[in-house]
Amino acid sequence: MNEKAASAIRLHLTDDVVNNIIGEDSAYETIGNETCQLGVVEEKYDENGNILEFIPVDKKKGVIRVSTDLNVAIFSAYECRQSTVWKLEEYDPSTGKYFVNVGGVDGNPGPQTIRNWFKIEKYGHGYKFVYCPFSVCSYCKVICKDVGVDMVNGQRRLVLSDVPFVFNFKRQFTS
Repeated sequence: MNEKAASAIRLHLTDDVVNNIIGEDSAYETIGNETCQLGVVEEKYDENGNILEFIPVDKKKGVIRVSTDLNVAIFSAYECRQSTVWKLEEYDPSTGKYFVNVGGVDGNPGPQTIRNWFKIEKYGHGYKFVYCPFSVCSYCKVICKDVGVDMVNGQRRLVLSDVPFVFNFKRQFTS
């Protein structure tokens, strides 16, 4: 991924970097007993990875840059009528974690959508996701942390972590 790319670009996310499980990628699954409570998990799926869509905070600029706030959406169809835009959930005291789920809002930067904004940062020979949405709401109190993977109830969930989930991109080609 270059430092800039087309607005709302769709890329395959792969994590074939050292310290990650080869052949696994970011997806979503039903969490708990709720029919459409979907969380972002790491699971075996496709050698090309899952297709993610990146939507910049300023759609008018027409580019996506590393280290800038953006929405991340899983590009996939599923039964629930819920958004596939990532959002950071409230702190879960039972696990001591902040989980990344879907159901966020695309665009509309401000205090109401503060939990829907992530950044892509260069990390070694790959990239990582970071939650630190200062440009979305300058007066909001936010935490800044890497997005990592943690095993919770047998699922590899995306959470805020001190250890980042490292990945690479593969451009989506359409015929």
